[in-house]
Amino acid sequence: MDSRTKRRLSPAQLGEIARDALGRALTSSEELTDGFANAAWRLGLDDGRQVVLKLGPPPDLRMLTYERHLLRTEAMVYHLAKPAGVPMPDLLHASFDDSALGGDYLILSALDGAAWSATSLGPAEESAIRFELGRHLARLHAIPGTGVFGYPYAGLTGRTWRDAFLVMMGAMLDDAVHYNTRLPATIVEIAGLVHRNAHVLDEVVTPALVHFDVWPGNVFLDGDRRIQAIIDFERAFWGDPLADFITPTLFGELREDDPLLTGYRSEGGRADLGEGAWTRLALYRVYLYLIMLVEDGPRQYPEESYGRIRDLSTRSLASCLDTLRAGLRQHGPHARV
Repeated sequence: MDSRTKRRLSPAQLGEIARDALGRALTSSEELTDGFANAAWRLGLDDGRQVVLKLGPPPDLRMLTYERHLLRTEAMVYHLAKPAGVPMPDLLHASFDDSALGGDYLILSALDGAAWSATSLGPAEESAIRFELGRHLARLHAIPGTGVFGYPYAGLTGRTWRDAFLVMMGAMLDDAVHYNTRLPATIVEIAGLVHRNAHVLDEVVTPALVHFDVWPGNVFLDGDRRIQAIIDFERAFWGDPLADFITPTLFGELREDDPLLTGYRSEGGRADLGEGAWTRLALYRVYLYLIMLVEDGPRQYPEESYGRIRDLSTRSLASCLDTLRAGLRQHGPHARV
């Protein structure tokens, strides 16, 4: 999708990056337009390789608070998750530059598969992919953390998951105010519902590495309809593993009979869907739908591309806020704003 955050580079500039980073000459370039924040190109090199260049937004462009150093987060995940057996491209080069004329970029090995979202599958094949994805998520979540919750590179962290999530949510609501985002409830009401339900976050005591963007567009399949790679880890944070079941069920609900859960548990992942877990899921959906609404502020998506997503996100956010209200009516408030 077109976005104001995507930088434009000429073929000469792309060739200069290829020479500086990999010592190779550029033979071809094709912009990849499916992403939402970073600009990306598929580059052909003179040694026959195909690679992908991901270029971060201009360093002086204000983004959402959690998006600070997006590609540094992604590089961290590549270093941690590849050895853990999570299927992903190879990270070939990373460059980080905070200067106004610079910017962060990554060079990755190119994939020859197709996105799950662009592949026509039967019900049995869909179930098999969800089962396999659950196994890979369990491997990702088993990566040991350092005891810090949240987004370390963005400075949104806490010593507990409740502390970190409230910092993350507060930053998102601040961004909503800055960009004057239209929401289905007031900022004060949303903050109040989140804080009064936040006691359930204390059930999470160990930080897990969470992708938080595992929708079918970020899962690539090979010719045998198996998962070739999971991509786009820039939204990753240290938190509750349960949060990674939000994007594979986007605009829907997680079911106990979902093959995603079956595969996850078969690989040793713990996913106990008790009463507190359903409230946590509602909180994470509120956070995700806020991201999807507020990010239009810095990115300025074309209306014809974004209108449907905005409408779905608004309705889904309103529904999740109703879930949090219903929980308070049933059990009473547990915290004050």
